[in-house]
Amino acid sequence: MILPTKKYAFIFDMDGVLTDNMKLHAASWVELFRDYGLEGLDPERYLVETAGMKGPDVLRYFLDPDISSQEAERLTELKDFLYRVNSRSLIKPLSGLHTFLEHAGMAGIALAVGTGSGAKNTDYVLGLLETKRFFQAIVGSHHVKEGKPAPDIFLRAAELLGVEPADCIVFEDALPGIEAASRAGMSCVALTTTNSRDSFSVCSNVLEIIDDFMQLDPVGLLERLHESRTETL
Repeated sequence: MILPTKKYAFIFDMDGVLTDNMKLHAASWVELFRDYGLEGLDPERYLVETAGMKGPDVLRYFLDPDISSQEAERLTELKDFLYRVNSRSLIKPLSGLHTFLEHAGMAGIALAVGTGSGAKNTDYVLGLLETKRFFQAIVGSHHVKEGKPAPDIFLRAAELLGVEPADCIVFEDALPGIEAASRAGMSCVALTTTNSRDSFSVCSNVLEIIDDFMQLDPVGLLERLHESRTETL
């Protein structure tokens, strides 16, 4: 078994990765859009096409491409408030999460969160999950100029951890997030909370596809990263 001989990092998206909550976000967006005249939005469209993106970018995608920054921020906060009110008793850690984080930390792997959520939602979810203590860096949409699928969030997390992008593994559930990791030069573990396994079949940077963290071994995952590099030589 290959033990870490240099610094590696795991960077976790938050929503849909640490907790299975993306359908709650989708429901909140649907309610907001309905209130602003956009009827019949399929929640699955949000999940597949825009999950993980900054709130203002979601609004520009579905509601109005010319919406002002001020109005986009206002509506995003309305949606986030609706989400927090409706989800407080429903946010639970994904199966095996705490044990996996503990084992990764014991193996000397640096850990970070790289999420498209803003400050309030990030504090809210990580607080409910009781996971803040595991992470050496937390990067949200408010820390970068461009959200996913741009690579900024993951690159900033790697910078804060002092780890080269090629030595980072991203945990993602959303296709824009998988793309962001690829553009950052990072491999991925894909979670099936938001998209089907087949959805990730075209993603060349995906090392593993998992339903939860129950059977995942941190050091074994680094071995898989090493194998993937050997296969491309």
